[in-house]
Amino acid sequence: MTHMDHTESITSAQFRSEIMALWIFRKDGCLGPKVYSEVPDGGWGWIVAVAFFLVEVFTYGVIKSFGIFLKDLMCEFNESNSRVSWIVSICVFVMAFTAPLSTVLSNRFGFQPVVILGGLLISIGTISTAFTSHITQIYITIGIVAGLGYCLTFLPTVTILSQYFSKRRSLVTAMASTGESFAIFAFAPAFTALKANIGWRHTMVVLGLLQGIIVVCGLLLRPLVIKPKTNTESFTQPLKSRKQEVINSLPESELRGSLSSGDSGVQSLEMPEQSSPVGAQQKEEEHLQIPQTQPDKEAEPGRGKLLDLTVLKEGSFVCYAAFGLFATLGFFAPQLYVVELSVSLGTERDKAAYMLSIMAVAEIFGRLSIGWVLNWGRIRKIFILLGCVTLMCVVLVFFTVVDGFWGLAVCCVLYGFLLGNIASTHIPMLAEDDVVGIKRMPLAVGVYVCIQSFAGLAGPPLGGVLVDITQNYSSAFYSCAVGMGLGALFLGLVHPAKTGCLCTKKCLSPCQDIPAVEHK
Repeated sequence: MTHMDHTESITSAQFRSEIMALWIFRKDGCLGPKVYSEVPDGGWGWIVAVAFFLVEVFTYGVIKSFGIFLKDLMCEFNESNSRVSWIVSICVFVMAFTAPLSTVLSNRFGFQPVVILGGLLISIGTISTAFTSHITQIYITIGIVAGLGYCLTFLPTVTILSQYFSKRRSLVTAMASTGESFAIFAFAPAFTALKANIGWRHTMVVLGLLQGIIVVCGLLLRPLVIKPKTNTESFTQPLKSRKQEVINSLPESELRGSLSSGDSGVQSLEMPEQSSPVGAQQKEEEHLQIPQTQPDKEAEPGRGKLLDLTVLKEGSFVCYAAFGLFATLGFFAPQLYVVELSVSLGTERDKAAYMLSIMAVAEIFGRLSIGWVLNWGRIRKIFILLGCVTLMCVVLVFFTVVDGFWGLAVCCVLYGFLLGNIASTHIPMLAEDDVVGIKRMPLAVGVYVCIQSFAGLAGPPLGGVLVDITQNYSSAFYSCAVGMGLGALFLGLVHPAKTGCLCTKKCLSPCQDIPAVEHK
């Protein structure tokens, strides 16, 4: 082969690779947007569900399993339990507080690059921890760097998963969210054994490399484009029946505005304003023709608001955010203190460690069962969540009155089951019309999780302070029960606030004469 032939072959190979890359990421490539005529309730959504499962494994699963490294870090850096526990608190706070940043970046650049960036930050932060020489450096590597990566990874994934499903949304989200429970169950024994063989530093490197899988998951989050079918026959139908078809395809809260790109990359068809019968007919005809005449303009990213704080004007969202703020106090502290509580009641430490595994298994069943229940259809999901939160308050109190291994084991089963119910539904619940609805969910989720962040930062240290003052681990569970009780109170006000807000609006929608779509 001559030098010229060799050069031509290299150039040809480079050209083919460039063509392949363009095909993969272009609009109709294998990783480009997925176009459907309606919410698919499946299709590529199943791939997104698998990606979300893996994201759960390497985000919340790692955070909740980080306790296996606490003793090693205390001995390595000669630090107290409280100072080491700040690693998790800072990580959770950064993860939640930077949620609006995740919303802004997702709306501007799309879900795929944001999740890929988050996966890289998580992997870099975890691997860098292996080379630290002081506890404050881990505050930065795990707390800030990895915490920011967790935020950029988790929220976009759960948001786009909610967009790919409608009728099956609750069930699929619950199934995919079991990733963290499987991770807790598997990581504790696996990494404990790995530490014994190669040490905690090398174990951190292995964990960081595994978290690189999130980058692949980010590539699979193909944007969803809803482009209703339009053909000659559809335009020959009476406009009245055509309008009713459009109305029936959308929730009542979305029957306003015009055709827009939305804030999350999902295209939606909405009713135009109507000032007169003639004008309404003309606008509707133009409206239905837009998908054919302006397909490229629809897909332009960033046309919606990057960050919308108007959700704070909705009473239902404010009440729901208050629920999230107080309920978060009961999410992490019990898992941090249940082993020590069990030991203080006379259980051997080896047996007490099984409490976390019991919680993890029960949480899996809790996530699956709530998804099945909420998938029934004609049921107000907000009330089911309220019942779970109320029962959680009772279980947290039971932790303080039972005695012995089996009494605590029963409480762990109930707590894990209810935690699975709540944890897998409290964010997807934003998509329900009782809160903000599916269209505004991408904007509301960032604000909601940001508000939660303060409880995530304060919860574990607050429990530690109460334990130090009272010298009794039961006090940490009392504080969690109080927080969960306040959360239940605000959650109970969400539906009345939503109903009252709708009844007191002075400016009614132009679609007020259209019969309301029945809520399920």
